[in-house]
Amino acid sequence: MNKSNFQPNWLSAPGATILDILDEREMSAKELATLLGYTLRRAERLLAGKEAITKDVAKLLSGHLGGSERFWMSREGNYRSEVARLQSIGNQSAAKAWLDELPIRDMQKFGWIPRNETVGANVEACLHFFDVANVSEWRAKYQNVLSAVSFRTSPTYKSEPGAVLAWLRYGEVRARQSACRTWDAAGFNQSLLSIRRLTRHKGPSAFLPQLKALCAENGVALVISRAPAGCAASGATRFINEHKAMILLSFRYMSDDQFWFTFFHEAAHLILHGTKALFLEDGSEVCQKEEHEANLFAQNILVPPSARAEFINLKADKLEIIRFAVKIGVSRGIVLGQLQHQGRVRPEQLNWLKRRYRLDDLLSAIP
Repeated sequence: MNKSNFQPNWLSAPGATILDILDEREMSAKELATLLGYTLRRAERLLAGKEAITKDVAKLLSGHLGGSERFWMSREGNYRSEVARLQSIGNQSAAKAWLDELPIRDMQKFGWIPRNETVGANVEACLHFFDVANVSEWRAKYQNVLSAVSFRTSPTYKSEPGAVLAWLRYGEVRARQSACRTWDAAGFNQSLLSIRRLTRHKGPSAFLPQLKALCAENGVALVISRAPAGCAASGATRFINEHKAMILLSFRYMSDDQFWFTFFHEAAHLILHGTKALFLEDGSEVCQKEEHEANLFAQNILVPPSARAEFINLKADKLEIIRFAVKIGVSRGIVLGQLQHQGRVRPEQLNWLKRRYRLDDLLSAIP
């Protein structure tokens, strides 16, 4: 290729020019990696502007794709200079505007990013946290995430997109670090009967390690993380890859009935709704069909259809509720919560039957 055919744009990474050439020649990133002697991941980083073009790489690019070595080094130098300029003092207001979208104070408080004093240091820490090279890449990477989210109805809470994305990103990092077997939908579905029995345990230290282990056996990484300010989510599910799913819980609601209903609701999404969707329970919008299916699934796990007739006839009586809970093998708080949800017990009535958890106990109980 004659170098006169190149139309460099110094506002884009050199990888954009490389991609244009690859598209023109119908070559893949994998083929580029082979030509350069790179791994596929390293080649993708080069294309994304995360890997610099050295003299040796410029020589390889010149030989295989065209253009002079000087062109490629100039392309790299101009790009890096522009990146530096955009991160300079003249761009402080834009950088600060991006940071204002994120829950920086809580991200630092929770240990997700280091405590820094300057805007530049915080920008660098957040870019590293999200694994992106710049703010433009962050927007490109996450612009479709929230539009793909299905929300459960609740007019009480509203979330800020940056806070939600930070929470999801932290969950994703932890999920990737979690050792799990390969995703097994049938196995996970079957394990829910064993998980259901854990509802009778009183404290998080008794049930959370077992819950995480049962999930991991079937390819589900269970992550517990408090939500930062601006994120009203109680739970989220997504597939990290085709082999591993994630259930992320914030424990926004600290009672046993809310915790277990949220868990089984999220489990339903994984089992019923495929590997592509992301479901976030924070009440901003609704995907009615999937949410209804997940709610019904969770209800039938907690109070099985075989016991539904007896459940319907329960009175708002502590002894009846306790006896029924023992009979079907779940906590009494779950039975009360289901009765309250159906409007058969007032929201403020008999709440002492529920177990209340402390967030610190929950966070320390899971390995």
